[in-house]
Amino acid sequence: MTVPRLTGLAGAVLALATALPGTATAASAAAESAARPRIADVQKALEAVAATPGVVGAIGEVYYDGKRIGKGSAGSRLLGGKGGRIPSGARYRIGSQTKQMTATIVMQLVREGRLSLDDTLGEMLPQVVEKDLVERASEITLRHLITLTSGIPEYLPAAPFDFTTHYTPTRLLEISRTRQRPVEVGTFNYSNTNYLLLGMIIEKVTGRDLAAEFDRRLFDPLKMTDSYLPTKPPQGIKGPHGHGYWADETGRLRDVDRLNASTLLGAGGVISTARDVSRFQQAFQQGRLLPADLRKVITDPPPGQPPLPPGGPCGGNPELLPGRAGAAPGFSATTYTSSDGRLQYAVSTTVAGREKEREAATRAISQSVKAIFCPSS
Repeated sequence: MTVPRLTGLAGAVLALATALPGTATAASAAAESAARPRIADVQKALEAVAATPGVVGAIGEVYYDGKRIGKGSAGSRLLGGKGGRIPSGARYRIGSQTKQMTATIVMQLVREGRLSLDDTLGEMLPQVVEKDLVERASEITLRHLITLTSGIPEYLPAAPFDFTTHYTPTRLLEISRTRQRPVEVGTFNYSNTNYLLLGMIIEKVTGRDLAAEFDRRLFDPLKMTDSYLPTKPPQGIKGPHGHGYWADETGRLRDVDRLNASTLLGAGGVISTARDVSRFQQAFQQGRLLPADLRKVITDPPPGQPPLPPGGPCGGNPELLPGRAGAAPGFSATTYTSSDGRLQYAVSTTVAGREKEREAATRAISQSVKAIFCPSS
């Protein structure tokens, strides 16, 4: 075989690369490093989060193009500074960030032609009509459930210290049915019951349980090896992790590490890591899970809700989208991602107190974004 001779500049470049085989690799690495966003010390930012009254521990990691470029852990695993620090890669509850994953699976079924956004709840789950579990089920569509515009009342809160009772989805719907409808069909109202029903629809259409479908469609393909969806009590968080605490009626702080998995499900049950949720957000934003038109059903503000604010924490550089957040007794967790899916910041806090402390933790997480991504401000 005759190798064609390259002349001029092309030949010189080839000769240089042949003579210095590491040069091209070094130049590529330098270019990649220059493209990365400049970030401040993640550890220092999380120490500020952990100093917030009520925060027990805080962990977070920053990823760019799937590679970790920053991490931190502050506070402790247990109350009172006990248990050592939480590993930054430890598992934690992601709470309502689960909803985006549930919605993604539902929209994959739409893409496959097994569901339609105009399908009504009564058609998809006839038992909710037969058993009078959901009012006006014949008017509520799949789109209403995804966009939280069904007007179905909330089934939560469940007893935060009940770690053993196995609640079936039917029982949770019965709780919801006893409550007054807050808004009309088509009006936004945050209710976890929508995503409880979406989980039931996934099981009905696929013939598999919800946890298995999360594995098959998301966790396995994306190599989210530390993620899982517990569905029964007393399943908890595997491996070393932070514990959250909730004050009972007397004000005594009680460990709520083993929240009742049967009350969370597709509305908020996933346990994951910073690496894994970053993998999910990267794949979602880059269109590897859904085409753009179906992603927009999940990400666009529902009717009556304000549009997402433009730009990011530093005036658009980097252009981080508003964080996907989740919270429940004992924790608050948020994942930020860029619009192109290249950059993620995933952070989790464990909290001791009640709503006041949990909300303070959420605000501290938001402040850590500026500390990390706007180091010059």
